[in-house]
Amino acid sequence: MVFFAKSKDTDLVIQAPFAGEVISMNEVPDPVFSGGMLGAGVAIRPSDKESEIIVHAPVAGRVANLFHGGHAFALVTTLGTQVLVHVGLDTVELKGRGFEALVEEGQRVKAGEPVLKVDAALIREAGKDLVTPIVGTDKSQVSGTEVQAGPAEEGVKIATFTLV
Repeated sequence: MVFFAKSKDTDLVIQAPFAGEVISMNEVPDPVFSGGMLGAGVAIRPSDKESEIIVHAPVAGRVANLFHGGHAFALVTTLGTQVLVHVGLDTVELKGRGFEALVEEGQRVKAGEPVLKVDAALIREAGKDLVTPIVGTDKSQVSGTEVQAGPAEEGVKIATFTLV
Protein backbone atom coordinates (compact mmCIF):
# COMPACT_ATOMS: atom_id res chain seq x y z
CA MET A 1 0.00 0.00 0.00
CA VAL A 2 1.31 3.47 -0.90
CA PHE A 3 0.62 6.47 1.32
CA PHE A 4 0.88 10.01 0.10
CA ALA A 5 1.85 12.78 2.48
CA LYS A 6 -0.79 15.45 2.67
CA SER A 7 0.42 18.55 0.88
CA LYS A 8 0.61 21.40 3.35
CA ASP A 9 0.16 25.01 2.32
CA THR A 10 2.31 26.88 4.83
CA ASP A 11 1.26 30.43 4.07
CA LEU A 12 -2.01 32.36 3.93
CA VAL A 13 -1.69 35.74 2.22
CA ILE A 14 -3.76 38.51 3.79
CA GLN A 15 -4.85 41.38 1.52
CA ALA A 16 -5.68 44.89 2.71
CA PRO A 17 -9.48 45.08 3.13
CA PHE A 18 -9.28 48.83 2.41
CA ALA A 19 -6.57 51.46 1.93
CA GLY A 20 -4.81 52.60 5.08
CA GLU A 21 -1.83 52.32 7.40
CA VAL A 22 -0.82 48.74 8.26
CA ILE A 23 0.37 48.17 11.83
CA SER A 24 1.42 45.14 13.85
CA MET A 25 -1.04 43.68 16.35
CA ASN A 26 1.04 44.81 19.33
CA GLU A 27 0.30 48.41 18.28
CA VAL A 28 -3.50 47.96 18.47
CA PRO A 29 -4.78 49.97 21.46
CA ASP A 30 -6.86 47.09 22.83
CA PRO A 31 -5.25 44.38 25.01
CA VAL A 32 -7.53 41.65 23.64
CA PHE A 33 -5.97 42.12 20.20
CA SER A 34 -2.49 43.41 21.09
CA GLY A 35 -2.05 40.62 23.64
CA GLY A 36 -2.89 37.96 21.05
CA MET A 37 -5.84 36.62 23.06
CA LEU A 38 -7.82 36.01 19.87
CA GLY A 39 -4.83 34.87 17.82
CA ALA A 40 -2.04 36.19 15.60
CA GLY A 41 -2.74 38.85 13.03
CA VAL A 42 -2.28 42.28 11.55
CA ALA A 43 -4.24 45.53 11.71
CA ILE A 44 -4.99 48.41 9.37
CA ARG A 45 -6.21 51.92 10.12
CA PRO A 46 -8.10 53.79 7.38
CA SER A 47 -7.31 57.37 6.47
CA ASP A 48 -9.09 60.02 8.54
CA LYS A 49 -10.32 61.52 5.25
CA GLU A 50 -12.65 58.63 4.41
CA SER A 51 -16.31 59.18 5.29
CA GLU A 52 -17.35 55.76 3.99
CA ILE A 53 -15.31 52.57 3.82
CA ILE A 54 -16.03 49.43 1.85
CA VAL A 55 -14.42 46.51 3.68
CA HIS A 56 -13.28 43.80 1.27
CA ALA A 57 -12.52 40.16 2.07
CA PRO A 58 -8.81 39.84 2.94
CA VAL A 59 -8.87 36.16 1.86
CA ALA A 60 -11.15 33.89 -0.14
CA GLY A 61 -13.51 31.79 1.90
CA ARG A 62 -16.98 31.15 3.25
CA VAL A 63 -18.63 33.78 5.45
CA ALA A 64 -18.87 31.74 8.65
CA ASN A 65 -20.16 34.54 10.83
CA LEU A 66 -21.53 38.06 10.44
CA PHE A 67 -21.44 39.36 13.99
CA HIS A 68 -24.59 40.91 15.41
CA GLY A 69 -24.27 44.62 14.77
CA GLY A 70 -22.21 44.15 11.61
CA HIS A 71 -18.93 45.31 13.17
CA ALA A 72 -17.08 42.06 12.42
CA PHE A 73 -17.12 38.98 10.24
CA ALA A 74 -15.28 35.68 10.06
CA LEU A 75 -14.24 33.83 6.93
CA VAL A 76 -13.20 30.18 6.75
CA THR A 77 -10.69 29.45 3.99
CA THR A 78 -10.57 26.24 1.96
CA LEU A 79 -7.71 25.19 4.26
CA GLY A 80 -10.06 25.48 7.23
CA THR A 81 -8.36 28.54 8.69
CA GLN A 82 -10.74 31.05 10.28
CA VAL A 83 -9.92 34.72 9.69
CA LEU A 84 -11.71 37.35 11.78
CA VAL A 85 -12.03 40.95 10.56
CA HIS A 86 -13.07 43.29 13.39
CA VAL A 87 -13.84 46.80 12.13
CA GLY A 88 -12.88 49.31 14.80
CA LEU A 89 -12.50 49.03 18.55
CA ASP A 90 -15.51 48.88 20.84
CA THR A 91 -17.74 49.25 17.78
CA VAL A 92 -20.06 46.53 19.09
CA GLU A 93 -21.37 49.30 21.37
CA LEU A 94 -22.89 51.01 18.31
CA LYS A 95 -25.37 48.12 17.96
CA GLY A 96 -25.17 48.09 14.18
CA ARG A 97 -25.28 51.85 13.55
CA GLY A 98 -22.84 52.66 10.78
CA PHE A 99 -22.49 49.12 9.42
CA GLU A 100 -24.20 47.46 6.46
CA ALA A 101 -23.52 43.84 5.48
CA LEU A 102 -23.09 43.32 1.74
CA VAL A 103 -22.97 39.50 2.02
CA GLU A 104 -24.84 36.78 3.91
CA GLU A 105 -23.60 34.07 6.25
CA GLY A 106 -22.71 30.94 4.32
CA GLN A 107 -21.87 32.90 1.17
CA ARG A 108 -18.54 32.20 -0.54
CA VAL A 109 -16.43 35.26 -1.31
CA LYS A 110 -13.28 35.87 -3.28
CA ALA A 111 -10.40 37.85 -1.83
CA GLY A 112 -11.15 41.49 -2.59
CA GLU A 113 -14.93 41.08 -2.73
CA PRO A 114 -16.93 43.73 -0.79
CA VAL A 115 -18.27 42.42 2.55
CA LEU A 116 -19.27 45.49 4.61
CA LYS A 117 -20.12 49.13 4.04
CA VAL A 118 -19.03 51.32 6.96
CA ASP A 119 -20.11 54.89 7.75
CA ALA A 120 -16.68 55.95 8.99
CA ALA A 121 -17.81 59.50 9.78
CA LEU A 122 -20.58 58.24 12.09
CA ILE A 123 -18.20 55.85 13.85
CA ARG A 124 -15.60 58.58 14.41
CA GLU A 125 -18.31 60.96 15.69
CA ALA A 126 -19.23 58.24 18.22
CA GLY A 127 -15.61 58.38 19.45
CA LYS A 128 -14.57 54.95 18.15
CA ASP A 129 -11.16 54.06 16.72
CA LEU A 130 -11.46 52.51 13.24
CA VAL A 131 -8.28 50.43 13.51
CA THR A 132 -9.26 47.04 12.06
CA PRO A 133 -7.59 43.86 13.33
CA ILE A 134 -7.45 40.84 11.00
CA VAL A 135 -6.82 37.72 13.06
CA GLY A 136 -6.19 34.03 12.46
CA THR A 137 -8.35 32.87 15.35
CA ASP A 138 -7.28 29.23 15.59
CA LYS A 139 -3.97 29.32 17.45
CA SER A 140 -3.36 25.66 16.60
CA GLN A 141 -3.40 26.55 12.88
CA VAL A 142 -1.61 29.91 12.68
CA SER A 143 1.93 29.75 14.05
CA GLY A 144 3.07 33.24 13.11
CA THR A 145 2.51 36.39 11.13
CA GLU A 146 4.79 38.38 8.86
CA VAL A 147 3.46 41.96 8.66
CA GLN A 148 4.26 44.46 5.93
CA ALA A 149 3.77 47.66 7.95
CA GLY A 150 3.23 51.05 6.34
CA PRO A 151 0.79 52.54 3.87
CA ALA A 152 -1.19 50.09 1.74
CA GLU A 153 -3.80 50.25 -0.98
CA GLU A 154 -6.88 48.03 -0.88
CA GLY A 155 -6.15 44.55 -2.21
CA VAL A 156 -2.38 44.48 -1.76
CA LYS A 157 -0.61 41.92 0.42
CA ILE A 158 -0.24 43.25 3.97
CA ALA A 159 0.66 40.07 5.86
CA THR A 160 1.35 36.40 5.63
CA PHE A 161 -0.01 33.97 8.22
CA THR A 162 2.26 30.95 8.63
CA LEU A 163 0.07 27.87 8.97
CA VAL A 164 0.93 24.82 11.04
